[in-house]
Amino acid sequence: MWDPDRLPEQAGRTVVVTGATAGIGYFAAEQLAAAGAHVVLAGRSATRLDTAEAAIRGQVPSASLSRVMLDLASKESVADAAAELAARQRIDGLLLNGGSMSAWGSSRTAEGLSTLLATHVVANVELVGRLLPAMAETGWRHGGPVRIVHTSTGFVGLLRKGVSDVRRGSRIGVVAYTRAKAVTEMFAFELDRRLRAADMPVASLVTQPGVGVDARTPRRPGIRDETVPVRRHPFAPWAQGKDAAAWPAVRALTDPRAKGGELYAPQSGVKGPPVRATPPPLTANPAPEAMAAVWRQLEELAGVRIPVGTGAARG
Repeated sequence: MWDPDRLPEQAGRTVVVTGATAGIGYFAAEQLAAAGAHVVLAGRSATRLDTAEAAIRGQVPSASLSRVMLDLASKESVADAAAELAARQRIDGLLLNGGSMSAWGSSRTAEGLSTLLATHVVANVELVGRLLPAMAETGWRHGGPVRIVHTSTGFVGLLRKGVSDVRRGSRIGVVAYTRAKAVTEMFAFELDRRLRAADMPVASLVTQPGVGVDARTPRRPGIRDETVPVRRHPFAPWAQGKDAAAWPAVRALTDPRAKGGELYAPQSGVKGPPVRATPPPLTANPAPEAMAAVWRQLEELAGVRIPVGTGAARG
């Protein structure tokens, strides 16, 4: 039985967490640091990174932390952050948690992409493409679970049709967000299939956090206190705090029994201990031609070629 309060020892491992200055990303970073991992906090604001680091040290005085500036809406920032991270001696885990929560599906980046698509999908594809060689090298040198964990949402299970056109969005924020997360899942599951085929020592997993609300989130200075506006949520009475919403991602990163291609979510779908769940067929097993088209589009949008496939394995 998985116990979120008794994580496997993580000493010696390095885990990068995007969106680490608030919400689920912050609490995932705190929990990983408490288990002994060196955590790289990735965020776009130096001030908020200072606040997150101080808050973690307040809970975990022995925390081993560093940081990298990362704005997922800026291709230049993503490339710079990836170069800085790739220069590290090891990367055992990459939690792709950050992303815009804009309610407007029509919001655009400077490059003209939908902000939701850019920050939840395209930036993450670029990070994976640029960091995968370093992560594979970590696996070959050090062994152990080397994992890329993609954050999704339970809303994906409500989709009636699969996604074939990555750029197609919606002016309705929740619809655009759900489509972006469906593409996230398609990429994550296909990435794992290709990693296995290439015999690379890296696994790709998906997590769904359930519903995490401010009203049930424990206090952390500058993260969850009177200085931070509380977002009201209609499901607050039945939901969990954002500390608990981080559990599925933390399990996917640290459970020695977890395997690539798996999905972890709260037991009830909304809250509860993290358990292995059944992935939606539309994203886990799309038609091969549709998946091939989506993969090509993602590589083109991200400006990278994911280094998996023939010749990718070490040997």
